[in-house]
Amino acid sequence: MSLTTHLTHVLPHRLMSSLARRLAYSDHPRLRRWLIDTVVSRFGVDLDEAAQPDATAYPTFNAFFTRALKPGVRVADPDPRALVMPADGRISQCGPIEHGRIFQAKGQSFTTTELLADATAAKPFEDGLFATVYLSPRDYHRVHMPWSGKLLETVHVPGRLFSVGPAAVQHVPRLFARNERLVCHFETDFGPMTVVMVGALLVSGVETTWSGEEIPAYGDKVTTRDWRGEDIDIERFEEMARFNYGSTVIVLLPAGVAELDAGLVAESPVKLGQRLATLTG
Repeated sequence: MSLTTHLTHVLPHRLMSSLARRLAYSDHPRLRRWLIDTVVSRFGVDLDEAAQPDATAYPTFNAFFTRALKPGVRVADPDPRALVMPADGRISQCGPIEHGRIFQAKGQSFTTTELLADATAAKPFEDGLFATVYLSPRDYHRVHMPWSGKLLETVHVPGRLFSVGPAAVQHVPRLFARNERLVCHFETDFGPMTVVMVGALLVSGVETTWSGEEIPAYGDKVTTRDWRGEDIDIERFEEMARFNYGSTVIVLLPAGVAELDAGLVAESPVKLGQRLATLTG
Protein backbone atom coordinates (compact mmCIF):
# COMPACT_ATOMS: atom_id res chain seq x y z
CA MET A 1 0.00 0.00 0.00
CA SER A 2 1.37 3.44 -0.91
CA LEU A 3 2.08 6.04 1.78
CA THR A 4 -0.65 8.29 0.37
CA THR A 5 -3.21 5.50 0.51
CA HIS A 6 -2.15 4.61 4.04
CA LEU A 7 -2.48 8.23 5.16
CA THR A 8 -6.02 8.46 3.82
CA HIS A 9 -7.07 5.97 6.50
CA VAL A 10 -6.05 8.34 9.27
CA LEU A 11 -6.46 11.83 7.81
CA PRO A 12 -9.47 13.96 8.85
CA HIS A 13 -11.33 13.60 5.55
CA ARG A 14 -14.10 16.12 6.06
CA LEU A 15 -11.86 18.77 7.55
CA MET A 16 -9.48 18.48 4.59
CA SER A 17 -12.34 18.63 2.10
CA SER A 18 -13.85 21.65 3.87
CA LEU A 19 -10.51 23.44 3.65
CA ALA A 20 -10.20 22.45 -0.01
CA ARG A 21 -13.65 23.89 -0.62
CA ARG A 22 -12.64 27.23 0.86
CA LEU A 23 -9.62 27.35 -1.42
CA ALA A 24 -11.67 26.31 -4.46
CA TYR A 25 -14.18 29.13 -3.98
CA SER A 26 -11.64 31.81 -3.04
CA ASP A 27 -11.48 34.76 -5.43
CA HIS A 28 -8.06 35.87 -4.19
CA PRO A 29 -6.25 36.63 -7.48
CA ARG A 30 -2.82 35.18 -6.66
CA LEU A 31 -4.18 32.08 -4.93
CA ARG A 32 -6.67 31.43 -7.71
CA ARG A 33 -4.01 31.80 -10.40
CA TRP A 34 -1.53 29.58 -8.52
CA LEU A 35 -4.10 26.79 -8.09
CA ILE A 36 -5.18 26.89 -11.73
CA ASP A 37 -1.63 27.08 -13.10
CA THR A 38 -0.51 24.21 -10.86
CA VAL A 39 -3.28 21.87 -12.01
CA VAL A 40 -2.89 22.83 -15.70
CA SER A 41 0.85 22.18 -15.54
CA ARG A 42 0.88 19.08 -13.34
CA PHE A 43 -1.98 17.23 -15.03
CA GLY A 44 -1.70 18.50 -18.59
CA VAL A 45 -5.16 20.09 -18.82
CA ASP A 46 -6.13 20.85 -22.44
CA LEU A 47 -7.66 24.30 -22.21
CA ASP A 48 -8.06 24.46 -26.00
CA GLU A 49 -11.17 22.31 -25.51
CA ALA A 50 -12.70 24.68 -22.96
CA ALA A 51 -15.42 27.17 -23.81
CA GLN A 52 -13.17 29.68 -22.02
CA PRO A 53 -9.56 28.78 -22.92
CA ASP A 54 -8.04 31.73 -21.01
CA ALA A 55 -6.99 30.42 -17.59
CA THR A 56 -6.89 33.94 -16.17
CA ALA A 57 -10.58 34.55 -16.93
CA TYR A 58 -11.98 32.16 -14.30
CA PRO A 59 -13.16 33.96 -11.13
CA THR A 60 -12.37 31.00 -8.86
CA PHE A 61 -10.55 27.69 -9.03
CA ASN A 62 -13.92 25.93 -8.83
CA ALA A 63 -15.17 27.84 -11.89
CA PHE A 64 -12.10 26.60 -13.76
CA PHE A 65 -12.51 23.05 -12.52
CA THR A 66 -16.15 22.79 -13.56
CA ARG A 67 -15.52 24.58 -16.86
CA ALA A 68 -17.75 23.99 -19.87
CA LEU A 69 -16.45 22.62 -23.16
CA LYS A 70 -16.68 24.26 -26.55
CA PRO A 71 -19.77 23.18 -28.52
CA GLY A 72 -19.01 20.13 -30.64
CA VAL A 73 -15.86 19.09 -28.74
CA ARG A 74 -17.79 16.04 -27.48
CA VAL A 75 -20.61 14.44 -29.45
CA ALA A 76 -22.90 11.53 -28.69
CA ASP A 77 -22.45 8.24 -30.55
CA PRO A 78 -24.77 8.48 -33.56
CA ASP A 79 -26.27 5.01 -33.09
CA PRO A 80 -29.73 5.62 -31.55
CA ARG A 81 -29.39 2.38 -29.57
CA ALA A 82 -26.08 3.37 -27.97
CA LEU A 83 -25.91 4.33 -24.31
CA VAL A 84 -23.15 6.91 -24.04
CA MET A 85 -20.21 7.39 -21.72
CA PRO A 86 -21.23 9.79 -18.93
CA ALA A 87 -17.86 11.51 -18.52
CA ASP A 88 -14.28 11.89 -19.65
CA GLY A 89 -11.84 9.74 -17.70
CA ARG A 90 -10.67 6.16 -17.50
CA ILE A 91 -12.54 2.93 -17.01
CA SER A 92 -11.74 1.72 -13.51
CA GLN A 93 -13.71 -1.49 -14.07
CA CYS A 94 -16.76 -2.57 -16.03
CA GLY A 95 -18.64 -5.78 -16.67
CA PRO A 96 -21.39 -8.00 -15.30
CA ILE A 97 -22.73 -7.65 -11.78
CA GLU A 98 -22.41 -11.19 -10.45
CA HIS A 99 -25.01 -12.20 -7.88
CA GLY A 100 -25.23 -8.63 -6.68
CA ARG A 101 -21.48 -8.04 -6.42
CA ILE A 102 -19.57 -5.33 -8.28
CA PHE A 103 -15.89 -5.92 -9.05
CA GLN A 104 -13.58 -3.17 -7.74
CA ALA A 105 -10.08 -4.56 -8.24
CA LYS A 106 -8.19 -7.83 -7.77
CA GLY A 107 -9.42 -9.28 -4.50
CA GLN A 108 -11.87 -6.41 -3.94
CA SER A 109 -15.61 -6.15 -4.55
CA PHE A 110 -18.73 -4.72 -2.94
CA THR A 111 -22.45 -5.32 -3.25
CA THR A 112 -25.07 -3.27 -5.06
CA THR A 113 -26.96 -3.07 -1.77
CA GLU A 114 -23.92 -1.54 -0.06
CA LEU A 115 -23.42 0.94 -2.90
CA LEU A 116 -27.05 2.05 -3.07
CA ALA A 117 -27.74 1.70 0.68
CA ASP A 118 -31.04 0.03 -0.22
CA ALA A 119 -31.64 -3.69 -0.87
CA THR A 120 -34.91 -3.06 -2.73
CA ALA A 121 -33.35 -0.51 -5.09
CA ALA A 122 -30.41 -2.87 -5.68
CA LYS A 123 -32.55 -5.87 -6.66
CA PRO A 124 -33.08 -4.97 -10.38
CA PHE A 125 -29.30 -4.75 -10.88
CA GLU A 126 -28.44 -8.05 -9.18
CA ASP A 127 -27.22 -9.66 -12.43
CA GLY A 128 -27.00 -6.53 -14.55
CA LEU A 129 -24.08 -4.47 -15.82
CA PHE A 130 -21.88 -1.79 -14.30
CA ALA A 131 -19.29 0.68 -15.50
CA THR A 132 -17.04 2.62 -13.13
CA VAL A 133 -15.40 5.73 -14.63
CA TYR A 134 -12.60 7.56 -12.81
CA LEU A 135 -12.26 11.29 -13.47
CA SER A 136 -8.74 12.60 -12.86
CA PRO A 137 -8.01 16.27 -12.10
CA ARG A 138 -7.24 16.91 -15.77
CA ASP A 139 -10.65 15.78 -17.02
CA TYR A 140 -13.85 17.62 -17.86
CA HIS A 141 -15.85 17.43 -14.65
CA ARG A 142 -19.44 17.52 -15.79
CA VAL A 143 -21.40 14.25 -15.90
CA HIS A 144 -23.99 13.62 -18.61
CA MET A 145 -26.83 11.14 -19.02
CA PRO A 146 -25.98 7.77 -20.58
CA TRP A 147 -29.62 7.44 -21.71
CA SER A 148 -32.78 9.53 -21.52
CA GLY A 149 -34.63 9.12 -18.24
CA LYS A 150 -37.01 10.57 -15.67
CA LEU A 151 -35.54 11.26 -12.25
CA LEU A 152 -37.31 9.24 -9.54
CA GLU A 153 -35.25 9.92 -6.44
CA THR A 154 -31.83 10.79 -5.11
CA VAL A 155 -30.16 9.24 -2.09
CA HIS A 156 -27.36 11.06 -0.28
CA VAL A 157 -25.28 8.42 1.48
CA PRO A 158 -22.78 9.88 3.98
CA GLY A 159 -19.45 8.17 4.39
CA ARG A 160 -15.69 8.54 4.19
CA LEU A 161 -13.78 10.53 1.60
CA PHE A 162 -10.96 8.20 0.60
CA SER A 163 -8.95 8.97 -2.50
CA VAL A 164 -10.40 7.18 -5.53
CA GLY A 165 -7.11 7.05 -7.44
CA PRO A 166 -5.85 3.72 -8.80
CA ALA A 167 -3.72 2.89 -5.73
CA ALA A 168 -6.64 3.40 -3.35
CA VAL A 169 -8.95 1.34 -5.56
CA GLN A 170 -6.46 -1.53 -5.34
CA HIS A 171 -6.05 -1.42 -1.56
CA VAL A 172 -9.10 0.09 0.18
CA PRO A 173 -11.78 -2.60 0.60
CA ARG A 174 -15.28 -1.68 -0.64
CA LEU A 175 -14.01 1.82 -1.45
CA PHE A 176 -16.96 3.07 -3.52
CA ALA A 177 -19.48 1.69 -1.04
CA ARG A 178 -17.72 3.48 1.83
CA ASN A 179 -17.21 6.94 0.35
CA GLU A 180 -19.86 9.64 0.53
CA ARG A 181 -22.01 9.53 -2.59
CA LEU A 182 -25.15 10.69 -4.35
CA VAL A 183 -27.26 7.89 -5.83
CA CYS A 184 -29.52 9.04 -8.69
CA HIS A 185 -32.34 6.67 -9.71
CA PHE A 186 -33.93 7.09 -13.15
CA GLU A 187 -36.81 5.47 -14.99
CA THR A 188 -36.08 4.81 -18.68
CA ASP A 189 -37.82 3.10 -21.57
CA PHE A 190 -35.83 -0.09 -20.84
CA GLY A 191 -36.36 -0.03 -17.06
CA PRO A 192 -34.35 1.36 -14.14
CA MET A 193 -30.97 3.03 -14.54
CA THR A 194 -28.88 4.34 -11.66
CA VAL A 195 -25.99 6.79 -11.80
CA VAL A 196 -23.87 7.10 -8.65
CA MET A 197 -21.70 10.16 -8.07
CA VAL A 198 -18.96 9.07 -5.64
CA GLY A 199 -17.20 11.73 -3.59
CA ALA A 200 -13.49 11.58 -2.82
CA LEU A 201 -10.73 13.16 -0.78
CA LEU A 202 -10.63 16.92 -1.49
CA VAL A 203 -13.87 16.80 -3.47
CA SER A 204 -15.56 19.93 -2.20
CA GLY A 205 -18.96 19.27 -3.71
CA VAL A 206 -21.29 17.45 -6.06
CA GLU A 207 -23.93 19.53 -7.83
CA THR A 208 -26.91 18.44 -9.93
CA THR A 209 -28.68 20.35 -12.67
CA TRP A 210 -32.06 19.95 -10.95
CA SER A 211 -31.13 20.81 -7.36
CA GLY A 212 -27.77 22.53 -7.16
CA GLU A 213 -25.34 21.55 -4.43
CA GLU A 214 -25.86 18.06 -2.97
CA ILE A 215 -22.48 17.25 -1.36
CA PRO A 216 -21.82 18.99 0.95
CA ALA A 217 -23.86 19.35 3.11
CA TYR A 218 -22.23 16.49 4.96
CA GLY A 219 -24.60 14.34 6.94
CA ASP A 220 -24.71 11.47 9.37
CA LYS A 221 -27.68 9.58 7.96
CA VAL A 222 -28.96 8.46 4.58
CA THR A 223 -31.25 11.12 3.09
CA THR A 224 -33.72 10.28 0.32
CA ARG A 225 -35.47 12.88 -1.83
CA ASP A 226 -38.48 11.91 -3.95
CA TRP A 227 -38.61 13.69 -7.32
CA ARG A 228 -41.43 11.70 -8.92
CA GLY A 229 -43.88 14.59 -9.00
CA GLU A 230 -41.42 17.10 -10.43
CA ASP A 231 -41.31 15.79 -14.04
CA ILE A 232 -37.53 16.03 -14.28
CA ASP A 233 -36.75 14.46 -17.65
CA ILE A 234 -33.14 14.49 -18.81
CA GLU A 235 -32.19 13.55 -22.35
CA ARG A 236 -29.39 11.22 -23.42
CA PHE A 237 -26.07 13.13 -23.44
CA GLU A 238 -27.56 16.07 -21.51
CA GLU A 239 -25.62 17.34 -18.49
CA MET A 240 -26.94 16.03 -15.16
CA ALA A 241 -24.28 16.86 -12.56
CA ARG A 242 -20.74 17.98 -11.89
CA PHE A 243 -17.86 17.27 -9.54
CA ASN A 244 -15.66 19.93 -7.98
CA TYR A 245 -12.58 17.70 -8.02
CA GLY A 246 -11.50 14.35 -9.47
CA SER A 247 -13.79 11.50 -8.54
CA THR A 248 -15.82 8.57 -9.88
CA VAL A 249 -19.17 7.94 -11.50
CA ILE A 250 -20.76 4.47 -11.58
CA VAL A 251 -23.54 3.48 -14.01
CA LEU A 252 -25.78 0.50 -13.20
CA LEU A 253 -28.01 -1.22 -15.78
CA PRO A 254 -30.46 -4.09 -15.24
CA ALA A 255 -29.92 -7.55 -16.68
CA GLY A 256 -30.79 -8.34 -20.27
CA VAL A 257 -31.18 -4.81 -21.67
CA ALA A 258 -27.74 -3.99 -23.08
CA GLU A 259 -24.25 -5.19 -23.89
CA LEU A 260 -21.19 -3.19 -22.87
CA ASP A 261 -18.97 -2.04 -25.72
CA ALA A 262 -16.41 -4.77 -26.38
CA GLY A 263 -13.52 -2.30 -26.45
CA LEU A 264 -13.96 -1.18 -22.85
CA VAL A 265 -11.38 -2.63 -20.47
CA ALA A 266 -9.89 -1.53 -17.15
CA GLU A 267 -7.69 1.58 -17.44
CA SER A 268 -8.78 2.38 -20.99
CA PRO A 269 -9.21 6.15 -21.54
CA VAL A 270 -12.74 7.22 -22.43
CA LYS A 271 -14.47 10.37 -23.61
CA LEU A 272 -17.90 11.74 -22.89
CA GLY A 273 -20.38 10.63 -25.55
CA GLN A 274 -18.55 7.57 -26.85
CA ARG A 275 -20.41 4.27 -26.80
CA LEU A 276 -20.78 2.75 -23.35
CA ALA A 277 -23.24 -0.01 -24.25
CA THR A 278 -25.78 -1.00 -26.87
CA LEU A 279 -29.40 -1.87 -26.21
CA THR A 280 -30.23 -5.46 -27.10
CA GLY A 281 -34.02 -5.46 -26.66
